[in-house]
Parts: sequence; structure tokens; C-alpha cells
Amino acid sequence: MKIKAIETFSTPFAGFVRVTDEAGDTGWGQISTYHSDITAQVLHRQVAPWSIGVDIADLDDHLDRIMEREHKFPGSYLCRAMGGLDTAVWDLRGKQAGKPVAALLGGSAGPLRAYASSMKRDITPKDEAERLKRLRDRDGFDAFKVRAGAEVGRNQDEWPGRTEEIIPLMRRELGDAVALLIDANSCYSPARAIEVGRMLEDSGYSHYEEPCPYWEMEQTKEVCDTLSIDVSGGEQDWDLTHWRRMIEMRAVDIVQPDICYLGGISRTLRVARMAEAAGLPVTPHCANLSMVTLFTMHLLRAIPNAGKYLEFSIEGLDYYPWQQGLFRNDPYAIVDGQATVTDEPGWGVEIEPEWLARSAYQISGAD
Repeated sequence: MKIKAIETFSTPFAGFVRVTDEAGDTGWGQISTYHSDITAQVLHRQVAPWSIGVDIADLDDHLDRIMEREHKFPGSYLCRAMGGLDTAVWDLRGKQAGKPVAALLGGSAGPLRAYASSMKRDITPKDEAERLKRLRDRDGFDAFKVRAGAEVGRNQDEWPGRTEEIIPLMRRELGDAVALLIDANSCYSPARAIEVGRMLEDSGYSHYEEPCPYWEMEQTKEVCDTLSIDVSGGEQDWDLTHWRRMIEMRAVDIVQPDICYLGGISRTLRVARMAEAAGLPVTPHCANLSMVTLFTMHLLRAIPNAGKYLEFSIEGLDYYPWQQGLFRNDPYAIVDGQATVTDEPGWGVEIEPEWLARSAYQISGAD
């Protein structure tokens, strides 16, 4: 397959990618959310020149070649841009084969248990419990994630006592039948993380995410080795060498790559295979309802070491106003606590033309 053109449609918050091959077939993907307008520039300057007119038989190898050619510029932005190319190529392949991407990956269409993922820290524990109960009763969720500490908070809480209040309150209000998860977003030193972890164990939580600054892997490992609760992490990490070390030293019990941060489906599959070899489950990070959650759904339907559930953001337009009007068809219906990968070809979603018309447009190739 040779790519004739790469187009981007971006805003500061979101960006979509369309690839066209020499036969005129097209596929849609997404660069990572946040500063997506900058990432689009990186794609056209540092990804497209190595991709237009190139025979891409082995997508994994092609992505490695881009990294090699751009060896002076490794980092998150390059991976975020490569993810747009990768996910668009997977969509094109799925459409050509008449299959969902999950099937191309060795899986199938079908349901996925989801956990309701709260992004809010500015909400009182009482109000958080009330809205999660409403979601339980309306949509059938039986797993929920809330927030502890302040984001990268240097041991500080969002306000004093919030963490000590929310941990037992969620269990009392939601009952023993639900799974409870919590995310500290790099807040704690190891000592404080362990202290909070003991509270989580006492309240029957099953998943403790990013307790320490994510770049301090040894700190996370100390917490992981000390507690019985599963410690998870990895959402920010894009470097495959870093991933290999994290998994080999077992710094976490659950790995959480973000497909858009890491550089696409192909590179995430590498992390999943590393984790499988180490006997670790994969519960990817997908904290908004752009295409990243859809990519994750297809991945989880295909890998043998998929985690227990899909992260599913419960935040609407009040929290993520930029999510409005992204798709013509809604790929994110929740029924009985489950999301569903359909058998539509590719990603099975259509980008809203009106959104595309309002975005910043760029094209590489097509000469």
C-alpha cells in the first residue's frame, strides 16, 4: 500500500486524519487530543515526508523508520502525530477488507464491560456518589473510578480531607457488588501513596492508578511491592524502551497505555505483547469520547490479556465542550454497563462534516 495524501482537520483540542492510497481508498484516524493543532504540524513536517509515496507493507517497521529518521526529535509530540497515521491506516485496511479493525487484530465485534470513569476533583464526595448511583441505575455500570489527591499534587489533596472522605463513602453508597477504582494522577510520595493504599484496601478497592509521579518508576514499584491492591500506570508513557523496563521490573500490576499518546494501535500491540509475556493485564487509558475510546474498544476485543473493563468517561459537554458534534453516528451507547464494537468495517464511525468544515485543514501529498 502506498499513501498518496495525508490530510488533517484540527482544533486545539482534537484532530482527525484522513489518508488516501493510490487506489483512492481512504481511512480515518486521530492524532491525540490536546494541542492537536500543534500535533498536526508535527505530522505534516515530521511524519508525512517519510510516508507519502512509500510502500507501507509492514506498518510496525514503517513507524520505526519514522522514529529513526526523526531521531533528533524523539518524544510525545512525534508519537501523537504517528498515531494519527497509524489509526487511519488501520481504518483503511478494515474498509478494504470489509471487517472491523478488531477482526483484523485477531478478535471480533461484540460487547465490553465498561467502568464509569469520573474526571472530576472539584466535586464533593457526596455529589460524586449521587451521580454515580444515577449512572448505575440508568446505564447498568457495575464498576466506577473516582479521583484521589490533587493532580501532580505533591501530596496535597484537592481540599483537606477529601480523599479520606471519598474512599469509604463510595463503598458505603455504591455497595459491595460494584468494583471501585481510583486515580491519584501522580500525586503522592511513596509513603503517602502507601498510606492512601491501606485505606483503599480497607474499603475493598481493586485498582490504584498512578499513585506516584509517573516518571519516578522506582517510587511506583515501591508502592506496588508493598500493597495488595493492584497498582496501575503507564498512560503518559510513549517510549517503548521505558515500557520494556517498566514491565520487566514489574513496577505495576496493570499496564495502561494510551493508544493516542503511544503512537497508535501498532505500537500499543507491542506493549500488550510485552505485558502478556510477563503475565500482566492491559487496561488502556482512554479518558474522553474522541476516537481514542473507540480504538481501545477494538484493541480490547482482540488481545488475549485484556483487562477487566474498558475505561469510559462519564463527563459531558460541561467538562469537555470540545466533544460536541464530533461524529454523525454515536459509537458509544452503553447498555447494561457495556459498550459494543460493531461489525461495521474499519472503526465503524463517520466524522461529522460540519465539524470538519470548522476545523483547520492541511494536506500533504496528492500532487
